[in-house]
Amino acid sequence: MNSTTIHAKRSRPAFNWREDLAASRNLSSNQIQAFGFVVGWFESWRVRMALQPGRGSAREFWKVCVLAKQREDWQLTQWAEGMRWYLQWFEICRENGGDGKSVPERLRAAVYSAGARRGLSNETRKSYAGWLVRFGEWAGSARRVLDQEAAREWLTELVASGKRSFSTQKQALNALVFFYKDVCGYEEVELRVKFRKPKPREPVILEIEEVMAVIEKLEPKYQTMASLQYGAGLRLAELSRLRIKDVDLKRGVLTVHQGKGDRDRTTVIPKCLTQTLEEQVAYSRQLWEQDRDNQVPGVSLLGMELKFPKSGTKWTWHWLFPAAELSTDPASGIRRRHHILGKVYGAAFRRAAEEAVPAKRVTTHAFRHAFATHFLEGGADIRTLQELLGHADVKTTQIYAHAAEIGNDNGIRSPMDKVSFPKGLQNGEESQEVPCLRNFPDLPNGRSCTGGAAALGQFGKRLPKTNGGGVHFSQ
Repeated sequence: MNSTTIHAKRSRPAFNWREDLAASRNLSSNQIQAFGFVVGWFESWRVRMALQPGRGSAREFWKVCVLAKQREDWQLTQWAEGMRWYLQWFEICRENGGDGKSVPERLRAAVYSAGARRGLSNETRKSYAGWLVRFGEWAGSARRVLDQEAAREWLTELVASGKRSFSTQKQALNALVFFYKDVCGYEEVELRVKFRKPKPREPVILEIEEVMAVIEKLEPKYQTMASLQYGAGLRLAELSRLRIKDVDLKRGVLTVHQGKGDRDRTTVIPKCLTQTLEEQVAYSRQLWEQDRDNQVPGVSLLGMELKFPKSGTKWTWHWLFPAAELSTDPASGIRRRHHILGKVYGAAFRRAAEEAVPAKRVTTHAFRHAFATHFLEGGADIRTLQELLGHADVKTTQIYAHAAEIGNDNGIRSPMDKVSFPKGLQNGEESQEVPCLRNFPDLPNGRSCTGGAAALGQFGKRLPKTNGGGVHFSQ
């Protein structure tokens, strides 16, 4: 299939409001620019809200977006004229067999459809569709969207802006490759864009006391989730999507399906969580039985419905951490029981972390970092940790070995730890001179060290005296 075939398969003619607006002979250049602004604003909002084009969505946009804040009279007049132009254009499209849908909207629908056929998760479809919507808004026309040279130019601008991480750049590339291969049917896609790879960042490491403090500050309904995330070293998505069949409490083994890179793996279940998880399983069973009694549709199988059509109603496929209320599945429109959403748990986690560990920037992923670091500090080998974390490359795991070496009392130590510091600096006694630093040679400006304050760079001064109520320096 190629671009010609795609055009031939269209059931309706495609109209582009941007092209028609730019070609309007009865409008001035200022009007074209002003109308383009408000209609572009409306179309972006409408596509994001998944609303159909027409008078109803235009009226909702005017109420929610335009009238949401104080506007100048000239703005309201100009924007109203622009929306009237759009509605007239939309009626002409309908009269000529068009549907008035924009290029970004058609791209979004095509990606969602192809993603469902290929069995992509809803999150992946949503991500790819979002990138194609941005690309479609930038390209402006269907003809340019099908041009790989335009895609290469857009990706280059994305990289050059310097505001996108390496993973975000790769995600945009993957979305375009999926579009050209799985939607357009191109056999070869050559975008040839060199990404800007950032320098590696050191992970935020929590001490075990800090981990427990965060868990204690969490709402009770999230404490079991947080405990298991730390105890098994799970990513947020892996934690929220756990099913009953993934938990083997007798063997203490947790199975992670479709983790990062679509890889499966097993990890450990802490023995101290056995009773807590048994109670969580019992709670999940209660909700499952309630749903069966009320004939609620089965849980989502995340793209495996065709392979296991009846498994959604079976107990083994039920969520380990189910949501308390039913919700509408955005992928299918079915009202069913979903798992606790990652963003809901993440928001609760951040609130608890800000209260428990205010000095550190902590997200849910910090518990995975803490698991890895504490695991290595306990004497485990890095290859075992790699398997538990599900890393494809051991280089990714090695960052935790470095963190463990620095933080471990038996690992890397500062040379200052070899200095015998005065007791008064710690327990409030009178300051004392440090014998090992006395008369230290080659000090700046020919000074000699006569007191322990030299260790703090205060040459010729004495160490601070502390009395419990503050710090005072004596000359």
